Parts: sequence; structure tokens; C-alpha cells
Amino acid sequence: MFRTLGGGDLTTNETKRTHPHALTELCEDGRRIYGNALRIGRISRTDVEPAPCLMEFALLHPDPDDANWLRPVLPSVALAQRLNPIEHEITQRRRKSIELADAFEPFMTISAQSSSSTHSITVLEGIDRINAALDLATAQCQNEMLTVQPSRRRLEQTLSKALDRDRPLIERGCRIRTLYQHPARYSPETLAYVAQFSDGKVEYRTIDELVERLIICDETVAFIPTRDDGQVALELRHPGLVRYLIKVFEFMWNRAVPLSAGAPYETAPDGITDIQHSIAKLLVEGHVDEAIARRLGINVRTCRAHIAKLATALGSGSRAQLGYFIAQSGILDQEH
Repeated sequence: MFRTLGGGDLTTNETKRTHPHALTELCEDGRRIYGNALRIGRISRTDVEPAPCLMEFALLHPDPDDANWLRPVLPSVALAQRLNPIEHEITQRRRKSIELADAFEPFMTISAQSSSSTHSITVLEGIDRINAALDLATAQCQNEMLTVQPSRRRLEQTLSKALDRDRPLIERGCRIRTLYQHPARYSPETLAYVAQFSDGKVEYRTIDELVERLIICDETVAFIPTRDDGQVALELRHPGLVRYLIKVFEFMWNRAVPLSAGAPYETAPDGITDIQHSIAKLLVEGHVDEAIARRLGINVRTCRAHIAKLATALGSGSRAQLGYFIAQSGILDQEH
């Protein structure tokens, strides 16, 4: 509690409610009255009433010769009073940073001498840690980023985060190649996201089936998920592992269709579409409808509709016969 200019008691909270601002944002009345006090050498308490902040910030103090007057604190003194604790804190933090560097320096030496494979695989638990690692890898990426994005509905906030992460890459001239599944062609969210980078060195392609998400930066680091809920991922920096994943990406990329090429579900001469060929292959492998739909990025109803059309095209009268008819038709031996 402190005494106001009028002589009554006023708490700090009450003052802030009636006259709230920081010293760095001194109000117009405060600047004017403080300037006048410095020019004249003192100022009456009555004249200071519009700016109680001057007493709150200790820019005025009582005149020892006359209680009705106040004298200004020299600006150099007021500034020093406020800079001293800041500079003290800076000095303490600088000392702390030196102590931390000294504490870790022996371990840095050991790390540099150890095998690089020791740190080639890092388990990242939690979305925040995964995103922090991705942000760092993206910020350090200088040449190219490869991404595989299986067709799951991407939330607006997820796309916004990706947009913030990818835009600096484009601005510094990095190349981005992204693989989606065919259903992404009909996703308004994905198409709106892709449209943001139409002028950069960015390529998008789609393919019928993708296994899981993958991100590779500069042939140096790769990220893959280890759980379906996306809460755990691996950060891979082993050169051999990263090179292998790049080859996997290139294998899929060369079989994918550019997003700008139009719909990929064209009917082949045998009357069966590309998506139906993919379904046929998975049916013969023994996958159930739900698993096929999940792997192809389509819903189960759409998957079953394609299965029905496939059965009709092959002349199968029942689901039990369909696998046999697929094998006998030779459609899996054809290139699509």
C-alpha cells in the first residue's frame, strides 16, 4: 500500500484499475507533467493528480522543504534503478549458460568419439516432441523433402501446421515431393493445401496404395510412425536406413500419377478400373473389405461397390467365386 497524491491510501491493484499502463508506455499526462517537473525543478501535488503513475513508478518524490510540492527524480537515476535488476538477471543467465556448456562439454567429447550408429534411431513420444523434431529437421532442410501421406482425413489445424512448416522450405528454394493416395484428389482440404504451393518447386502425385506416413529431409533424416494413433514416431539418421527409405519412396513415386493429370480411375480395355485391379490383388491376398478400404484410403461402402462391379465384370455370381475368377482372368498379370 502507498499514499496517493491527494493524501489518501490506495492499493496497487486499485491504481492499476484506474490508471493501468507500463513505465515503457508512460501516458500522455505523465510525460507532460514529468517533463514540466524537470524543467521547473518541482511541481505541486495538485498538478500531478491526472497522472498518479508518476508516483507509482517513483519518478517524483516529496519535496523535503514543502509537503505541497514534489520534486522529479533525474531520468538517469530512474533509468539506472530499472536497468540494474535487468542487467543483473542478464549476467546471471549468461553465467548459467556458461555453467551448462561446461557441464555438458565432457559429454559432447564422448559423443563425438562414439559410433554414429548410437544416435541413429531416436524414439519420439508425444505429438509435441514429434512436431518439435519435424520443425527442426524442416528448418535445417536445404535441398529436398520427400513425404508420403496416406489418405486419412486431415484436420484443418493439422494442415495449418503443415502449411507453416512447409512455406519456409519453398521460400528458400527447396524441392518438395509428396505422395498421396488417389482419394486425396477429392478432398477439398488437401486440394486447398496443395493450391498454396502452386508456384514453388513442389510436385504432388497419387497412387492407389500407401503403407504408412514417411518424411525424409535432405537424405539425412527420416521420420516414420510406430503406432496407429500417431503418438510415437522414430527419427532415423542412419545413412543406410535413410537411403533404403528413399529407394522405397522412388519406387512408389515412379508408379504414381501426377495430381494435375486428372482422375486415375480410368477403365482399362478389359473393363476394369485401376482401383478395381488394386482391390482384386488384395482380395486374392486374403484381405477383408475393411482392410482393403483402409489400405486404399477409401471407405468400406465404396470398396464394396467396387468389389460388386469387379464381380460383374468377371462374371462371378458370388463372393466365394470371385477370388477364383480373378486368378483365372489373368488381370493381375497385366501392367496398370
